[in-house]
Amino acid sequence: MMMKRTVEKTADGSCTLFVPEMEEHYHSVNGALQESRHVFFQAGWEHLNRKSYRILEFGFGTGLNALLALARAVRDEVAVTYYSIEKFPLPEDLWQQLHYENLEIEGAARWFPLLHRSPWNEDVRLAPCFRLHKMEGDFNEVDFPEQIDLVFFDAFAPDKQPEVWHQALFDRIFRVMAPGGVLVTYCAKGAVRRMLQQAGFQVERIPGPPGKREMLRASVPQS
Repeated sequence: MMMKRTVEKTADGSCTLFVPEMEEHYHSVNGALQESRHVFFQAGWEHLNRKSYRILEFGFGTGLNALLALARAVRDEVAVTYYSIEKFPLPEDLWQQLHYENLEIEGAARWFPLLHRSPWNEDVRLAPCFRLHKMEGDFNEVDFPEQIDLVFFDAFAPDKQPEVWHQALFDRIFRVMAPGGVLVTYCAKGAVRRMLQQAGFQVERIPGPPGKREMLRASVPQS
């Protein structure tokens, strides 16, 4: 299956992709970059505040979250192993139109092409402190790595992609997470919160990024 995707500029000047058949954007139209920084890094990475992370991302998408993680890992000398699952990788002629190399992210011009050109389903060390493993496939079928500290759950919205917002998937995610680990998602729906709680997470609603009142942060109990 091939999805048609077009490039659109968001309110903070960074670009995202729009999928006409789903009427869905990859990021918030209020600002792709500021959404990623708020949801996945302020609410997740900075909340944990560790010197090493094993990250599992659901939806490699444009590569923006991976780019931010790589830049932070290099800047702060944080050891990161970054796993990312994606069913529909972007062709080069499309991701080049995003121009993330021009964003105010340290090293973006170097790292952004490398992230996309790295082979799928292989371990690739992009920097001494950063190891990438992109997994091509369906969230429901890929085997997850274990001892995950931080989950970026960045799938399309539940009403657009309901097949990846269900109890069995959240149960699987919970089982591979390390004690004290955190899952963050832009979604704040009550049904999603209840599924995360049933899986075993301690869930809190916290302020969302610009244009969105709330988001969810789900934590694994320490013991």
